[in-house]
Order: sequence, then C-alpha cells, then structure tokens
Amino acid sequence: MLRRTEYYNPTITSSADDMSARMCKILKSLRSGDRSTVVLCIGTDRATGDALGPLVGSLLSNSQCTYGVYGTLQHPVHALNLNDTIKKIYTEHQYPVVIAVDASLGHRTDVGMVTLTKAPLLPGIGVNKKLPAIGDLSITGIVNLSGKPGLSLLQSTRLYTVNNMAHYIADVIMRTEAST
Repeated sequence: MLRRTEYYNPTITSSADDMSARMCKILKSLRSGDRSTVVLCIGTDRATGDALGPLVGSLLSNSQCTYGVYGTLQHPVHALNLNDTIKKIYTEHQYPVVIAVDASLGHRTDVGMVTLTKAPLLPGIGVNKKLPAIGDLSITGIVNLSGKPGLSLLQSTRLYTVNNMAHYIADVIMRTEAST
C-alpha cells in the first residue's frame, strides 16, 4: 500500500476544515457495519514534545467526544504499555477504526505542520524505537527537527508549539466526529 501523507498548517484558518473533510472521507471509506471509532493518543508528558498525544487525548476526554479515547495526560500510552493498550482496544471494541495520534520529528520546513496518513502510525521511529504499527489512519504533529539526538529534541520542544498543535488536532477530530 502506498503511504500518502498530507500536510496541514494549523496557522491557516481553513486548514482545520480541509483536514476534517479529508478525515470524513477516509472514515466513511473505512467504516462498515457497526465499527466504532477509537483515538489512540501516544506519548508521555515526561518530554515536552512527546506530550502531544496525551494532550490531544485529554482535550478529547474533557469534551463531548464520543469516540473511545486512549492516552491522556493522566493515563498516557507510551512504549512500556503500548502493546497492552492495543490488546485492550481490540478486546473492548469489535473491529474498531483506529485513529492514531503522536508527535513526530521532521524537516525544518515542516516543523509545526500536522500530517494525516491513511496508514498505520509507526510510533517511536523518530527516536529509533521498534514499536508495533497501529491505526487505520494516523495523525502526527511535527514538533521539532529530526536528527541524531531525537529524544533530546523532543525534550527541548516548546510547550507553546505542542499545546497549539494539540488544540488544532483535537478540534479537527471533534469536527470530523460531528460530520460523520
């Protein structure tokens, strides 16, 4: 399967509408029968850049979102509990559509962008961790530059950047839910 990643700029007003419309199309193509939708937000608040997923999860959990949400600031999903969380998702939800959300590292020109890919997320790849791929579609926020000291780059990311991206992603997911 060809991975086609789309980039969205949260600072452009119409970007959230565009990303939500694309997500609606993808979700409609994936849903059949009574498939529930789950949002798996990966990361930890121990590194500022890696807190993107848990921030998104907390925003969704504290909103009117009816999707199943896994991974919040209070109960993060990270490398140590990812496998158990994946098992839990597939135990609690019969054949769910999984939207995976995580922080990522990228090129200088892409920092601050949000990506959408109709393919599984590969968590930990930016910091050279081998973790299971997860999701039917993935959303990443490019929080900092990629490079050799990946973990230190995640730790030196500005909270302001991560917080803005988290609000944008949560808003897009809630718009998508309201439209599907």
